[in-house]
Amino acid sequence: MRPEFESTPKLGFGCMRLPLLDPADQTSIDLPQLEQMVDAFLEGGGTYFDTAFVYHEGASEKALGKALVARHPRESFTIATKCLAWAAESAEEAKSNLGMSLERLGTDYVDFYLLHNVGGARTAKFDEYGMWNFAREQKATGRIRNWGFSMHDGPEALDALLTAHPDVDFVQLQVNYLDWENPVTQSRACMEVAAKHGVPVVIMEPARGGRLAELPEQVAAPLRACRPDMSLVSWAYRFCYGLPGVLTVLSGMSSLEQTRQNMAELQVSAPFSPEEERALAEARELLTGLAAVPCTNCRYCVKDCPQGVAIPTILSLLNLELMTGNRAFAKSQYAWQAVAPASACIACGACEAMCPQSIDIVHHMETAAAHFE
Repeated sequence: MRPEFESTPKLGFGCMRLPLLDPADQTSIDLPQLEQMVDAFLEGGGTYFDTAFVYHEGASEKALGKALVARHPRESFTIATKCLAWAAESAEEAKSNLGMSLERLGTDYVDFYLLHNVGGARTAKFDEYGMWNFAREQKATGRIRNWGFSMHDGPEALDALLTAHPDVDFVQLQVNYLDWENPVTQSRACMEVAAKHGVPVVIMEPARGGRLAELPEQVAAPLRACRPDMSLVSWAYRFCYGLPGVLTVLSGMSSLEQTRQNMAELQVSAPFSPEEERALAEARELLTGLAAVPCTNCRYCVKDCPQGVAIPTILSLLNLELMTGNRAFAKSQYAWQAVAPASACIACGACEAMCPQSIDIVHHMETAAAHFE
């Protein structure tokens, strides 16, 4: 691990869900409140701010430039931003994102630059546009200090990417205790791949989009019994803080109160005691027990699907809905994870003939289409 990474505080300030003056307008960021949030984060010892070219339709970078860069010494913080190349119409457009990000932020370099949401079919665009070499070149010029990529794909894809690009400085992965052994997300296996390649990890979704802060009561019971003084979300962050090879654990900050709570809990954070580990294991078992679809992500079902439906991903999201009791949240995940939707299913039965778990896949695709589309 690079020496400059080893001293980086574990909590990162995520700028994807900043406070708004008008909830209907993603660009109407509440700048005075954001300034207070930035100040509280820095005063608490935080340094890592994470934004992206597309967050808040570009307004996130602009607001961070005003609230952070223009008001604090440049050496007192680090900034990460991202390029969503697969959404660009051309290589020129994708490469121009960096210059525009720097202009919005009001700085001549970023500390961490990410190729945003690599994996699956999206990787082809980064290859086609030459974004890997572009990142290397920009690091050589000093406009980027460290470069890497974010992804929501599995360990095999991660291993292939790190093998193909062994000089990446870090990766950003979805890791939390709910997804740790999830057969689709495979957080644990992805962390092991990153460790094998000696690449530090920025963790995103440590609280699974806030779902681990709002657990069903029967799941929360062992955690509350063990530590009634600890918030549910703090269990999620402490789980991630304790993992080896972690550069930063991102928290999407949406209010001053939330920022202060995050910093206060960071100050008293400590490794889990044996009793706490048992309580979390019990809660996780109860949570996963709420899932009803016994999919193991063997992926036999997708091999002969004539429509290319993302069956394991869709089944995983049906389980997520059951575990969280929140259809709206699962639907929001479905909107970008299910590349080939459930409604594309033609009920041919090829998937069911191949499923070792004898899952009624066609029925579940009908349910997913009704719930999420």
